[in-house]
Formats: sequence, structure tokens, C-alpha cells
Amino acid sequence: PLRIVSPYPPGGGTDILSRTIGQKLNERFGQPVVVENRAGANGTIGAAFVAKSPPDGHTMLIVPAGYAANPALYKSLPYDQSRDLAPVSHLASGPLVLVVHPSLPAKSVKELIALAKARPGEINVGSAGNGSLPHLCAELFNSAAGVKLTHIPYKGSGAAIVDVLGGQVPVYFMNILQSLPLIKAGKLRALGVTSPQPSAIAPDLPAIAQSVPGFDMTNWYGLLVAGGTPRDTIAKLQQEVARVLNLPELKERLAGEGMTTVGSTPAEFVEFLATETAKYNRIIQSAGIKNSQ
Repeated sequence: PLRIVSPYPPGGGTDILSRTIGQKLNERFGQPVVVENRAGANGTIGAAFVAKSPPDGHTMLIVPAGYAANPALYKSLPYDQSRDLAPVSHLASGPLVLVVHPSLPAKSVKELIALAKARPGEINVGSAGNGSLPHLCAELFNSAAGVKLTHIPYKGSGAAIVDVLGGQVPVYFMNILQSLPLIKAGKLRALGVTSPQPSAIAPDLPAIAQSVPGFDMTNWYGLLVAGGTPRDTIAKLQQEVARVLNLPELKERLAGEGMTTVGSTPAEFVEFLATETAKYNRIIQSAGIKNSQ
């Protein structure tokens, strides 16, 4: 049987994508595809399991964008991310949304920047935890916009969103689908998306990059296998996954999660991953985010 490891708990985007692709690969190959959740340590427990698995392409790993931050976040990983895991394909991507509580007098990204410059360190921005994607978005925003929002980490996005909705922490970078009902209900105000261009799922929201040139922090998912897996095995796996990603029902399912399918080649994903890892490293170093053990 084929095995897809999701290094996060059931129910999240990584798990949903793993199970959707697993079901389609099962139909394609006519053999069982088992999805295993091996959660913990920002995805490194599941990644280590796959890194140490036989390099035959039978055990796969699906990761979100935070995977690229781990080498800079952790003093020592139980594997070498550049050597022990081989990129197969960039699967899908989608933006976060910069939202503020309605009590904050900022109706655009430019107004938030002006307010933050007038009140340095006084405006709090929440995150799902130290080193999480919302945290890295906030630190990039601080750096690129020349402001100082004060980071307030939570244990997961659920706890953070409760306080954002309550106004205790008035700024947050939120999953686009999670944010849209709250925006429509008037509970939060959207200022912009984190992708370089507006998103098809919310085309009326401007890109933050229109006010902060070069701002780009998309959420994404990628597929990897154990390092040392033969190139022809990786190529075959990528071709099958690309075929699955092009299925209309899968595109529709991912669109429902706020994601657009990509299905890149292994070489393209290697290049993309190197760029993302370097970007996260710069943000983490610049912000002085402390490494974890």
C-alpha cells in the first residue's frame, strides 16, 4: 500500500488535501492508499518519519508552507531537510487575509500603516503560535512597511481568532475561507490579501503588495518523499499527482478551501522551496524569533 503522512492533526488543510489526493491515487493505481496523521513540533515529527522511510516512493509527505520555516526555527532537526526529503510537486497555494477588528480605525492597508507609525508598539497582532504563518506574515509586514505591531502568540488559530473577534488583539492574518463569513457579517474588516495579486475567491480584496511593494506570503502545500528515491519514481509520482490535481472535482474541492491547484514539476518545486526557505530564514533572523530545541 501507498502511505501519505499528514504531519498535522485531522481536519486541517493538510489533512484534507492528503485524504483527497489519497482517494484519487487509490482509484488511479488500484491499490490501497493510507493517510496517517503524525502530528507535532510544527510538522517535524511526520517529516522525520518520512525522511527515515525506505526511498521507494511508497511513503509520501504533504506539508504546508510552515515546512520551509523549520530549518530556521529549530536548532536541530531530526533530519536534514535539504538531503533527507526529496521534493515531488508544489500542489496548491492560496492567500491569507489581513483583517482588523472594526474598533480599529483603519479601513485600508495604508491607514493601518499610518496608525501603526503613529502608535509604535501599541497595536497587537495575533498569531497561531511562534513561527506560524500568521506570525511570519506579521513580521514581514513590520519589516516591509516599516512599522512595529506587537506579536501576541496563541496556541493555535482557534484561540487567536476568539480574541481577534473580541477586539483584544485587533489585527490578524487569517485563512481566507475562515475570514469571509466573518467579514460579511461585519465582525471583522478585511484590508488585503497576502498574495501578490488579488485572489479569485475574493477578487474585491486588494493585494497588500499594492501598498507594500514586494509583499508575498501565500499559504501553500507540497509533496515530498524520502531522499534517495530514484528520479524516475519521483517523476512518475509527480505525473500521477498532476493528473489528479487537474480533475475538475478536485479543483473545485480545493477552491472550496481557498486554494488554487499548481502541480509543478520536481525541479520547479525544488526552486520554489529554496526561495521560500530563504525568505522565511530572512524574516526569522530579522525579527529575532528565538529558535526552538
